[in-house]
Amino acid sequence: MAKINSNKQMKNLLLLLSSFAFFIAAKAQPSPKKVVADKIIAVVGSKIILKSDIDNRIADMNNQKVELPPNAQCLLLDQELISRALVLQAEKDSLPVTDEEVETEIDNRVRYFVSQYGSKEELEKIAGKTVYQLREDFKESIRDQKLAQAMRAKVVGDVRITPNEVNKYFEKIPVDSLPLYETELEISQIISYPKASREAEEYVVEQLKEFKAQIESGKKDFKTLASIYSDDPGSKDKGGEYEVNRTSKEMDATWLGKAFNLKEGQISTPFKTQFGYHIIQLVSRAGDDAVVRHILLIPKVSSVEVKAAVDKMDSVRAKLIAGTLAFGAAVDRYSDDPASKFNAGRITNREGGGSLTLDQLSDKDLVLMMKTLRVGEYSQPTPYTDERGKQGVRIINLVSKTEPHRENLKDDYDKIAQRALEDKKNEVLEAWFMKKIPTYYVKIAPEYNNCDDLKKWTANGTVGKN
Repeated sequence: MAKINSNKQMKNLLLLLSSFAFFIAAKAQPSPKKVVADKIIAVVGSKIILKSDIDNRIADMNNQKVELPPNAQCLLLDQELISRALVLQAEKDSLPVTDEEVETEIDNRVRYFVSQYGSKEELEKIAGKTVYQLREDFKESIRDQKLAQAMRAKVVGDVRITPNEVNKYFEKIPVDSLPLYETELEISQIISYPKASREAEEYVVEQLKEFKAQIESGKKDFKTLASIYSDDPGSKDKGGEYEVNRTSKEMDATWLGKAFNLKEGQISTPFKTQFGYHIIQLVSRAGDDAVVRHILLIPKVSSVEVKAAVDKMDSVRAKLIAGTLAFGAAVDRYSDDPASKFNAGRITNREGGGSLTLDQLSDKDLVLMMKTLRVGEYSQPTPYTDERGKQGVRIINLVSKTEPHRENLKDDYDKIAQRALEDKKNEVLEAWFMKKIPTYYVKIAPEYNNCDDLKKWTANGTVGKN
């Protein structure tokens, strides 16, 4: 369980403005009940803060197992006031936030909650609204969040930190408060996917044509064929089904284009993407949202083609060892992996960072390799099958490795420097606010009069009373 040990830690966490309350309407009760109306508890300029805004954030943090301090209500209202004031200033300064940015964020949020609840239908059932209605509800909140983030970036964008400041920051941390770290690894890779023969590609195309004919004639069911034959592990157990949005940046563009060019019930002809060959059936569509089914077949590569890839990668490894080819250049020139091709081959963790613990490595073969590979070494070219079921050959480079330890400047300088920088940014932001607060009209509900964190908002005389 994550724990917030002090008000300062809580403020630093929230000042990142990274959290966003997902408001889901309560389901209607079978019998009439008295409904308590929501209440405005604060106003900044033209922006209001509702009691539900605070209650929903607390519920969200409880769901994330964050242990909150007794004054969480005060701290969260302080952060909501800060957020609203940042939005006001961003609007005044005409900071740009595009419709595309807002729509992309909405897509990400909807996909996340669909995955959490299992399906779009279940999300709509719990929310009491359609996904389209939820998307409309999110627009203003997400636009405000983007504006607040842009304003914060403008205020602290030029803040830098020196090594001397990092050292002083670290020296103030009590030794028993320093975190303990597991073994951490930085790993890079070059992946070559052997190209299947023309005959193997033609074979899977014919298979897909036959599947299409069987489904259209009623002899076979699409879901059944997908669950038996599809090479896509992400949808195989669901009969090949996906819920997708036309603007998604995470789905293959060719695949999406084919899906949204179909009529409901129609099945595409076989087509190729970077993953293999597909047929798609459009199940239903509502605007830019659709339910589709697909079958993916990956042409099988022969042992001859795998050996050719191993030989090719072996010559690449020889150049790396000889120092005539830099690893980043080798990735750019020889890697077929789109996920790591543009970050020097680095394998990232769930948050997108470059440090991994052993339990974050889902690839068992890679875990075994880490037991013998030394820092700076390059593995032998090794055949493997990726998470999509595609056969490849890879060279692994162990960039760095740290043993289990208590945090220190030598091994963890970057992490400490990042925290120190965030602290400095927050101090700059708070100083900026102390100058700006007198320029805002602020009104806070009387029940928050005892909140020390809110006194800076009420000290300038512009505060009204409910």
